Amino acid sequence: MSKSLIKPDLIAATQCAVGESTLWHAAENALYWVDITAGKVHRWAASTGALAEWQADEMIGCIAIHHAGGLIAGMSSGVFHLNLLEDGKVRAEKLASVPHSAPNMRFNDGRCDRQGRFISGTMTVDQQVGIGNPSIYQFSHGTLKTLLAGDAAPFVTAMRPAPPLVTPNGTAFSPDGRYFYLSDSNAVNQVVWRFAYDADTGTPHTPQLFIDFNQHLGRPDGAAMDTDGCYWICATDVGMVHRFTPQGKLDYSLHLPVKKPTLCVFGGADLTTLYVASIRPNGDVSDQPLAGGVFAFAGLGVQGMAEAMFTC
Repeated sequence: MSKSLIKPDLIAATQCAVGESTLWHAAENALYWVDITAGKVHRWAASTGALAEWQADEMIGCIAIHHAGGLIAGMSSGVFHLNLLEDGKVRAEKLASVPHSAPNMRFNDGRCDRQGRFISGTMTVDQQVGIGNPSIYQFSHGTLKTLLAGDAAPFVTAMRPAPPLVTPNGTAFSPDGRYFYLSDSNAVNQVVWRFAYDADTGTPHTPQLFIDFNQHLGRPDGAAMDTDGCYWICATDVGMVHRFTPQGKLDYSLHLPVKKPTLCVFGGADLTTLYVASIRPNGDVSDQPLAGGVFAFAGLGVQGMAEAMFTC
């Protein structure tokens, strides 16, 4: 069977408003993800199919595994260490506040680099009322620093030499850690950049246009990396996940029964299952009743990269 014809299984009918940040926790044999606007963390146990959820006090943009237990998270007001309690609540310890450039901003997509630093970008929650100045931040050794400022970084696209960054997404690192990938989901850009990455300092530099999504179906959202160095990215609005080669060439696409997949991650015992979260939009969803659920593609014949743990 062609990989593009493989059908996904629904593993969690959670109906998340903004399901995001799928995260495979190998030690627990479990998948985590968040519902950003609801401020919830979800967990699915692979061995039993059991679901659990925890409620935080503010929006959660992204999560990664914390070396001391629990999760590290980019939230509305900063970076937090989250401990998930038995009563379904979250004990959140703020590690750093974020200096947002405008009101109503939050962290969005993010993950740890191969060295265990936490990398995440910010965005304006309601982009209909204006756009702040999103930035890409690194949190390590107790310090939050700006890696890329959206209005100043020399991003490259086919359309203009220095567009502003609007909705940072698609963060990923090549298997050898030498490259950092970043997408902009906003319709004004719809591109993926690839930066050279200084592993010693955790600094991206020398951006190049990797994918012009204006030439492909969907808008670029969250991404994952496989051991072949191929970049898997959710194509929101069209219900697809695209696999691109290290040269930026579209290899093949997977199809989902929902329109807005958000972030994919490899998991399972051998990291060969691709898990995908999704959005359940307001309004009529009769044509996508499973929207907001989490899906699993097995039998793809590729192996993903394990997600790095926060260790700094």
